Amino acid sequence: MAAASGVSPQSEYIQHHLVHFNNIGEKQTAIANFGVINYDSLFWSILMGLVVVFFLWRAARRATTGVPGRFQMFVESLVDMVEEQAKSIVPNEVSRRFVSPLALTVFLWIVMMNALDLIPVDLLATVLRWTGWGAHHGDLLYYHRILPTADLNVPMGMSLGVLLLMFYYGLKIKHPGGFFKDLVSAPFHAHGFAAVLLFPFNLLLNIIEYAAKSVSLGMRLFGNMFAGELIFMLIALLGGAWTGLNGSSIGLGIGQLLAGSIWAIFHILIVLLQGFIFMMLTLVYIGQAHEGH
Repeated sequence: MAAASGVSPQSEYIQHHLVHFNNIGEKQTAIANFGVINYDSLFWSILMGLVVVFFLWRAARRATTGVPGRFQMFVESLVDMVEEQAKSIVPNEVSRRFVSPLALTVFLWIVMMNALDLIPVDLLATVLRWTGWGAHHGDLLYYHRILPTADLNVPMGMSLGVLLLMFYYGLKIKHPGGFFKDLVSAPFHAHGFAAVLLFPFNLLLNIIEYAAKSVSLGMRLFGNMFAGELIFMLIALLGGAWTGLNGSSIGLGIGQLLAGSIWAIFHILIVLLQGFIFMMLTLVYIGQAHEGH
């Protein structure tokens, strides 16, 4: 069948792991289609968000003024780390009352979503088949991706939220007049008739700057996690080449274990680093919204 269709089994394996469980029942073909809802991305991202909220709620509930336990010390170290970063970037103390908890939540949320990539590619489908539940829900097995941050909708949705916060704090700190003055008077500062001539260029450049910040913020997270997901799939193909107890199959199986273990260990750094980068850029962009040109 693969030969007749011109698609190799390896390509078909990777392609079906890149299909979402959505409301159209097939792979999305258009780059932007606002009528498509990826239920798997919504489920796993919301679930990880609830896990983070429960984690922070549990830490606050168990906090004590006495000798702290390991769990409390771990959470307090995270809070202190984020607060120190926020103090050095966001100058307004009132704004930090919201921005610091936001940055901590964003960091933990992205880390939890990224960590789902460490789950073996075919583990969920295998478990569902063992339980017999998957026999009646084939679409959920075939059309399902567990990694929300490898779905462009999720990182871009989060970056859009950061963009809205940039507008909010720009208007709040500078007031509408000062905010719109910055849009049309920078980066090319001028006076009199020259300022009128440069008005459209300044406005265009600032619009491009806001768009570039938002797009790059989401695309950076998406690109790194999508690439990591593909590498895990390629490593899984080594084990999928098993043909029996022979030298090549055993060698490929051992290669899969070694490559998978090494990449998983390295990927832990990527999981944490991408969460930290998104958090820091969120702080930087909101901090810039407090400043005038």
